[in-house]
Amino acid sequence: MCRNITELRGLEPAATAEEIEAAARQYVRKVSGVTRPTAANAEAFEAAVAEVTATTARLLSQLPPRRQPPKSVPPLRRPEVRARLNLA
Repeated sequence: MCRNITELRGLEPAATAEEIEAAARQYVRKVSGVTRPTAANAEAFEAAVAEVTATTARLLSQLPPRRQPPKSVPPLRRPEVRARLNLA
């Protein structure tokens, strides 16, 4: 599991809904300690991802523009990750 949550503010073009959800999922996995939800906790896990996704999107829309871009490229914008996930 990744140790750092991806920075999404200041991306050009702006963070996509897919990138926001991926970051939310990463956050929920980290704080819950659950990497693959079971049937017993899938509903709570997915509800948490949806809430964090909505909150993150709202936060990003309300923050002022950033002067410098993030120091790293989000995983979903990296060709090797897109190829591994069959998103290319």
